[in-house]
Amino acid sequence: MKKNHIVIFITVCLLLACGKNKTSVSKVSDTKKSLIDNELNEQDNVDIPKFLFDNLTYHFGEVPQGEELRYVFYFKNVGNSSLIISDISASCGCTRPIPSKEPIAPGAKGEIAITVETEEKSVGEMISYVVITANTFPEKTILTLHANILSPQRGH
Repeated sequence: MKKNHIVIFITVCLLLACGKNKTSVSKVSDTKKSLIDNELNEQDNVDIPKFLFDNLTYHFGEVPQGEELRYVFYFKNVGNSSLIISDISASCGCTRPIPSKEPIAPGAKGEIAITVETEEKSVGEMISYVVITANTFPEKTILTLHANILSPQRGH
């Protein structure tokens, strides 16, 4: 039940972060369905790869509007087979994730570099999500980026 509340919270945040468009709503619905399906199939996934991230959330703090933000999420494959990222998407076009391209062997490390353009972002709190689809359990992993966007005059 608690996981359902988390999924609903993430869905609402995604809608608020980048507006209400059909693409975002369908992606969120697909992610919610996938998370629920994964919860039901946990017993079937003993020898699969597993992400272990240093952190799933990063806060840039206060940044002036127009600044390009960069952050790298580091992870380790703590599973028993090679980890393959099959898809990666962001909650809005201002966020560009770049994952490790090669499969990550068991025990090996990988990274996901993310760039966020704040030129078109509104002044105030920004939340951006990156959804990673991989051959892991659960299939989808969500990374979260926060920033407080300041008007350009206040940022310098």
